[in-house]
Amino acid sequence: MQDGLYEDGIDSISARKIIEIVGGQGNPPEYGFQYFTAGLDSYLKTIDEDYLGSFIKDGGSAFKLVIGVYGGGKTHFLYSIREVAWNYDYIASYIVLSSEQTPFHKLEQVYKTIAANLIYPQTPEELLSGYDKGIEAVIKTWYNRKYQEMAQKLPEDLISHELNAYALALGPYESTSFRNAVKEAFLSLAEKRNDDFTLIIQWLKGENPPKNLLKNFRIFEKIDKSTAFKMIRSLIQWVRDMDYAGIVVLMDEAEQTPSMTTKQKAALLSNMRELIDECGHTNFRNAMWFYAVPDENFLEGRTQAYEALRQRLSSVFNAETNPTGVKIYLEEVSVDPVELLADIGRKLSKIYEVAYSTKFETGVLNETIADIAKAAYERKLEIGYKREFVKNLIKALHKLRIAG
Repeated sequence: MQDGLYEDGIDSISARKIIEIVGGQGNPPEYGFQYFTAGLDSYLKTIDEDYLGSFIKDGGSAFKLVIGVYGGGKTHFLYSIREVAWNYDYIASYIVLSSEQTPFHKLEQVYKTIAANLIYPQTPEELLSGYDKGIEAVIKTWYNRKYQEMAQKLPEDLISHELNAYALALGPYESTSFRNAVKEAFLSLAEKRNDDFTLIIQWLKGENPPKNLLKNFRIFEKIDKSTAFKMIRSLIQWVRDMDYAGIVVLMDEAEQTPSMTTKQKAALLSNMRELIDECGHTNFRNAMWFYAVPDENFLEGRTQAYEALRQRLSSVFNAETNPTGVKIYLEEVSVDPVELLADIGRKLSKIYEVAYSTKFETGVLNETIADIAKAAYERKLEIGYKREFVKNLIKALHKLRIAG
């Protein structure tokens, strides 16, 4: 540690933000989780080398079901995947699935949330200062990048013509309305038609403005449950058209699904089965999907729909023996769980030292970490023990610092 910097370059303000989030909520921050990642190396290396760095980038698609208890590191894992994806220039969308906001049995809501959370690769500085995300930000960045590319090689009077020609050549996409929407959004930025841009963005976000306002742009479809998959497929096609490596969608089930109606359960099973099957089709090229759940209870049922989905999800991912497996069990790490917690604890304590410009005595610190790790793991059947561990650790570090 030198001049208030952690060995990887984190400053005291960023370190304090990390400690505040981890200690208060027990959740990982969107940036900074890298500094205390542990036990995920084999998973991440395989997903990097076998998927994002090769197969997906080269036109493949894949679906993985991530299983981990609440507070067991699902969000941390998904953030880690997103960082790997950005290294290869993928667009990502991390979305929280919940019964109220984004239920998976309502696929039009899933499309809207994916569009609202699209995020292109960003620097640590951008992430820490608050980043641009959503389909509007992606379109503006896309336009600005294309404008700059053309401005470097064309005289000013030809740029407008070339931007127009580029936009007209987009597609084809499965949804002609989606293709017309992104084309017109791009051109409205070029021609400074701000009201038109705002209206088209409303449609792309799934807000469905009045049809009569959209007819001049040849946008005739409504984004609803009957068109949601078509719009998702078209969005994937558009991401490729923008010259990104592809798209990585990270779906994080935030809460236990309350009692659902038989119809809602059937819709959820059908949507997931279709999503898995889509990953074998050409319209889903360059796309990887992660669906994180606390358990496999949603697969418990006796109908053919349950059995069909269970068969699709039967194989288990293993970095060494079966990387093509679908189910990723986050608890099945090779490291001893208590030692894993201790490793996380040591990394967090270094961040804490930077955040508060302090230094702990090694022996006392290690003893404290070991005690808290053991106590947290002993309650693994009652609570999300990883979340409980990091919250209790930060509390203990405060006490150590105040006690001197």
